[in-house]
Amino acid sequence: MGNNNREKRTTVLVTGAAGTIGSEVVKQLVSILSSLSSNYNIRAAAHSQNKTDRLKEFGDEGVETANLDYTKPETVAHALNKVDKLFLQTLPVPDVTDITSNLVKEAKKNDVKHIVKLSAMGADSKPGSTILRLHGKEEKIIEESGIPCTFLRPTAFMQNLITQLGHTIRTQSAFYVPAGDAKMSFIDARDVADIAARILTNNNGGSQQHVNKAYDITGSDALSYSHVAEILSSEVGKKISYIDVTEEDARKGMKQMGADDWSIDIMLELFRIIRAGYGSQTTTALEHIIGRKPISFAQFAKDYAQVLR
Repeated sequence: MGNNNREKRTTVLVTGAAGTIGSEVVKQLVSILSSLSSNYNIRAAAHSQNKTDRLKEFGDEGVETANLDYTKPETVAHALNKVDKLFLQTLPVPDVTDITSNLVKEAKKNDVKHIVKLSAMGADSKPGSTILRLHGKEEKIIEESGIPCTFLRPTAFMQNLITQLGHTIRTQSAFYVPAGDAKMSFIDARDVADIAARILTNNNGGSQQHVNKAYDITGSDALSYSHVAEILSSEVGKKISYIDVTEEDARKGMKQMGADDWSIDIMLELFRIIRAGYGSQTTTALEHIIGRKPISFAQFAKDYAQVLR
């Protein structure tokens, strides 16, 4: 990624780049662009210096880093300066629509050409749940800005088994969620990142097929949490149990993990609609976009077995 023809270079900003999805988007962009003679800059942003430091692994790949604290307008302006394309990931917080509105205004000011937003399946449904409604409101803000956009609406990430449930899987060989016998069409974060990276790199004066589109992205199979436990047990090499807990016990557990009441309430609300069938349908969106089937849960478990032992 040399400095020739700088005026023609396209800068892609990846928000949340130290997280599960954002870091994979950066990796996929690096992989795609390293095999192309493309004039692209990748800017990876995280919301604290501590998290920005984690992005140093991308330094050798020519990725620049930026601090992006959504509550500090000067960092938003700095991160979005001269950005052409944006991968937008926000956190579930009560004022997320204000955060998105401010960020989109700054994007408009910088003449951003395309926003790929990480949303959630059901963001356009009613009545949905608080977290899905917030995603829907964010989508509306982006649509109304007039900036070309693509909404990626995945179901639950397979990696949640590591980031949210990994501690008890490692220490107690069990995970505890109030899901009953509900099924979920889990998707691997790497698949969602693959879609995002391809869309961010193929609309530069060329194909516009993904502009102003929304995609529900799922795995190939809907799995019960009991089945998930069986697959994990097989691939990780130890018996792992799924414990269906009451909402009251789930609340206690999340409290002990340091979650605030608002976050606990929206998670329990989400599990209520999961028990009612949300997230159990499957789509072929991923296959249509990237030409292969989604990563299976068994493959995910095999790839991440070491961190769950």
